[in-house]
Amino acid sequence: MRQPTLTDYIFLVVLALIWASAFFNIKIATYSYGPVTIAFLRILLGAIPVICLCFFKKIKIEAFSKDWYWFASIGIINLVIPFFLIAYGVQKVQSNLAAILMASTPLSATVLAHIFTDNEKINFIKVLGVLIGFSGIVFLFSDDILINENNIFSALLILGGSTFYVIGGLLTLKVSNKKNENVTASILIWATIFLLPITAYVEQPWNLNPRLDSTISLIYLGIFSTGLAWLMRFRILKNNGLVFQAQVAYLIPIFGIILGYIFLNEIITPKVIVAVIAVVIGIYFVKKSNNKKITSV
Repeated sequence: MRQPTLTDYIFLVVLALIWASAFFNIKIATYSYGPVTIAFLRILLGAIPVICLCFFKKIKIEAFSKDWYWFASIGIINLVIPFFLIAYGVQKVQSNLAAILMASTPLSATVLAHIFTDNEKINFIKVLGVLIGFSGIVFLFSDDILINENNIFSALLILGGSTFYVIGGLLTLKVSNKKNENVTASILIWATIFLLPITAYVEQPWNLNPRLDSTISLIYLGIFSTGLAWLMRFRILKNNGLVFQAQVAYLIPIFGIILGYIFLNEIITPKVIVAVIAVVIGIYFVKKSNNKKITSV
């Protein structure tokens, strides 16, 4: 991989902004749309640019190949369930809280990778990072201003959504020999197929009279936070590798807090700041341990 240039860092920051902006846009979308509809339309709209890229680059989409069950499983676990849980949870909590909780994904991944893989074992530095990061999450749950008896279940659902992202990522290892664009297009297709009848039966979105801002946010979520963000991720991975791309995890909770304050006037409490610092430090230690392992090979 080549040394990162200024353009690469700009792409990394823009990717973090797009992913962080998903949380306040989900919040706005919930003003008019149910969580199932949000998950469905986000996936459907996100699939369009990825599928178009596959056709443009003449990459075969293997959604209905002999490995279809892997794509279907990953689509449900890595997209359908977390998108639904996040949209459901954000109805009752601030979007900046969701951004912080979702930032715990690298920490959860460290624990689950130790259990389910052979080459991602925990060491002292990783344990330290996980303990610091999750202590920040636990501390955040003591903030009565943001989390109380009325919304603690919603906060836990978002935290659960981050865990399903990790599980889906582990399943993706089963198709790691295939092109990223093909895998992403295939899982988006299966996620769309799975959610279509559920959305029609449960929420019947054609009967809605949505607000304009909710509709704009939902379109943004699909095209930018899902479709375009994945394509940018492909570019960064191809040019700079996984270690460089993983640095986006540091920026998402920070941008999530800033954007929630700017667009929704959300409260930023002292405990939020402490929690973010703890999570970022925890991710840093986990990534530092991974970097050492990579450079020693």
